[in-house]
Amino acid sequence: MWEQISSNRRRSIALTIGIGAILLLLGWLIGFFFFANGYAGLVVAVIIWGIMNLVALFQGDSILLSVSRAKKITKSDHPRLYNIVEEMQIASGLEKMPDIYIIDDPALNAFATGRDPKRASVAITSGLLDKLNRDELQGVIGHEIAHIKNRDVLLMVMCGILLGSIVMLSWFASRALLFGGAPRSRSSSSSGGGGGIILIIAIVLMIIAPIAAQMIYFAISRKREYLADASSALYTRYPEGLASALEKLSASTQELRSANKATAPMFIVNPFRSKARAATDLTSTHPPISERIRILRSMTGVSFSNYEQAYEKVRGSRKAVLPGSALAGTGEVEIRAPRPEPVEPFRAGIERRRETSGALWQMNAYKTISCDCGTRLRIPPALQNSTVRCPHCGRINST
Repeated sequence: MWEQISSNRRRSIALTIGIGAILLLLGWLIGFFFFANGYAGLVVAVIIWGIMNLVALFQGDSILLSVSRAKKITKSDHPRLYNIVEEMQIASGLEKMPDIYIIDDPALNAFATGRDPKRASVAITSGLLDKLNRDELQGVIGHEIAHIKNRDVLLMVMCGILLGSIVMLSWFASRALLFGGAPRSRSSSSSGGGGGIILIIAIVLMIIAPIAAQMIYFAISRKREYLADASSALYTRYPEGLASALEKLSASTQELRSANKATAPMFIVNPFRSKARAATDLTSTHPPISERIRILRSMTGVSFSNYEQAYEKVRGSRKAVLPGSALAGTGEVEIRAPRPEPVEPFRAGIERRRETSGALWQMNAYKTISCDCGTRLRIPPALQNSTVRCPHCGRINST
């Protein structure tokens, strides 16, 4: 396991260095173009990157959760979710239970964030809690816990910051060029043929740098999704749980309102949708969902080597997704039976919606009043009235 994580980490570090090299080259060329001094641009690029990294390291998770409008819950808010996260924390061997957040959004999605396993969080949408049964939710939580365990969350935040720095530099440089024209100092000092070539390279790089960095960023996230899927199957011993959850997520036409391009790769599936259409396989931020489902359903046992065999079978190629050294000697266990629902599926869906609504009311500080007719009235905190009429029996209740 640790060899696998280390190998994956080495490849990710190499790709991260690639993004960093693009940032430094872009900074040098912008400095050369605008200030006739490449090193000045290099220093500006490093300063911007350093400041953004410090913010990301110490406040990145809080910013991401805040931007996503996620609210922290306790065990009493949603006991089922809390219990599942606790189960996956034990199964993964994670040293500390992550904090749990709920995003009040009908879209089906989830993500993990945090600087390290001791300061990690998982966030789930209310739509996901409504739609998934226990086995499916366990598969999704297992996937997110794997991202924490494999140290993916910090890497993705750092890569996102690098990408953001490149986009910011390119944006300012392109606007300065568009509205200010070529700087006089540069024009006069670049009379030689070499200077002209560098100017052209600088302009081209301003255009393609954000695209190239974004492609590398997405390549990192795609590879890590496979490892998180395999880890989830290992923790839950039930690959069908995650496969069934992914099937529901891919069929959803709801777009997550709080997601943006920088945070998209952190979610379990791409949060963006074409208008009123389900998630497509043609996404650059995540591996094709249908392929991920087929791999999980092709597993005949629970181990990394079994996932690797399923991956090769589905892809029809011998190009491995997991390193061979990590697969040697991996033990395999049988896939467990599905956990039966306590009530029939339709009734279970109603109970899940009630459970989620109760958690959302509690999170948003709604007051509950029980009417004598048995109706439970939810009173929003902003309501100033001293009484409220029961919509069922007409009784006046004091707030």
